[in-house]
Amino acid sequence: MNSPDLENINVSSFDAMPTPVDLHARLPLSERAASVVNQGREALRNILDGTDKRLFVVLGPCSIHDPVAGLDYARRLLALQEEVKDSMLLVMRVYFEKPRTTTGWKGYINDPYMDDSFRVDQGMELARKFLLDVCELGLPTGTEALDPISPQYLGDLIAWTAIGARTTESQTHREMSSGLSTPVGFKNGTDGDISIAINAILSASHPHSFLGLNDQGRVAIVRTRGNQYGHVVLRGGDGRPNYDTVSVAMAEQAMQKAKLRPNIVVDCSHANSYKKPELQPLVMADVINQVVNGNSSLVGIMIESNLVAGNQKIPTDLSQLTYGCSVTDACVDWATTEKMLRDAAARLRSR
Repeated sequence: MNSPDLENINVSSFDAMPTPVDLHARLPLSERAASVVNQGREALRNILDGTDKRLFVVLGPCSIHDPVAGLDYARRLLALQEEVKDSMLLVMRVYFEKPRTTTGWKGYINDPYMDDSFRVDQGMELARKFLLDVCELGLPTGTEALDPISPQYLGDLIAWTAIGARTTESQTHREMSSGLSTPVGFKNGTDGDISIAINAILSASHPHSFLGLNDQGRVAIVRTRGNQYGHVVLRGGDGRPNYDTVSVAMAEQAMQKAKLRPNIVVDCSHANSYKKPELQPLVMADVINQVVNGNSSLVGIMIESNLVAGNQKIPTDLSQLTYGCSVTDACVDWATTEKMLRDAAARLRSR
């Protein structure tokens, strides 16, 4: 006998969600999108294996809140990819879920209308539609896996996955990563501790069994094979950057000690730029300089970039939002993004 006084005391309701298979049926993976995802994943694996000497660059808005502006950005990025494809693989950053320290907008999936209505069912469908549109344009996508259920709805459209600094130490996210179909970048801890990311890579490389959701929306025991394409993302920590040559060398040594291939991505944002977006070009230039001077462990870069520089608060009247400007972390604008990538490509070609 279940007593209402013992279960779900603080739960006000349970609202139905469409199952992953239902959402896939409504928004099926097209042949074009499948090809782009497969090619993107293969190129990323080749870079991580060292057979493709290009850098991969994950760049785009801190978070997606306006799909029209997001696709505007994607079209510009696709044109830029043609210019720099000999030296860099561009992966569009498509973040739908935002971790909150206390409260705040939780992202496009959780609150697509930015009005605290929390229509997660519609947010998931809108997110899948946006990913399809980007992939059908011809761009591989990267996202942060925050909710362990979302990959069942969206994972077939993702080429690269990040595990954030707040969740890299989470057993749930390590187990989930062991079953993801993409390479996974684990960020160092918010205090700068890289051992957290290294332990996450080791854990995710092994098989796991855990409770999860299948494509029919039923709770299932998920059994994984392990993911062999985990790597470290240096994002700075405790208010200090960690992209300099000494920090990179220490990360290489720590990974080699753990018998891991020292694949390292540098996030130009967060503590690496002291949360000042205008410093991101300097961080990227430093990383490119290390690569040109012979570093082979630096395989990727992350940039927070949008059409308009900076960020904005979410107004009560959403018509007052500035088009193409972030509602979460501040970003560099499109003109700066173009210059960063073109300058980097020119330097990389000099190798």
